[in-house]
Amino acid sequence: QVQLVESGGDSVQAGGSLRLSCAVSGLSVSGNCMGWFRQAPGKEREGVAGLYIDGSTGYVDSVKGRFTISQDNAKNTVYLQMNVLLPEDTAMYYCAASGRWRCNPLARGHMDYWGMGTLVTISS
Repeated sequence: QVQLVESGGDSVQAGGSLRLSCAVSGLSVSGNCMGWFRQAPGKEREGVAGLYIDGSTGYVDSVKGRFTISQDNAKNTVYLQMNVLLPEDTAMYYCAASGRWRCNPLARGHMDYWGMGTLVTISS
């Protein structure tokens, strides 16, 4: 059984930083697509940052240069370092994993497993 548990969400002021964590069990973060998604009220869930199977990374344009996704294979955990946070980054953030041999970690339809989310609120 695959489980993903997010943590690290908080309320911070614009310009601040947060690091989200996603502890994974039942599936290795190494060699599988891992992604961070977010969903703001009234909006669709969007892919924010992802790790491809080969270890390369991808980001949505709005977070490039500010967010960094990484993984710790020993802890089987994926992180999302978020810097220079903006009010428009306010959303529920979800960790997701794919067990497919080919996947786009920024594509919602490619992900097979989801966490329950952690809330990030940025005030101006």
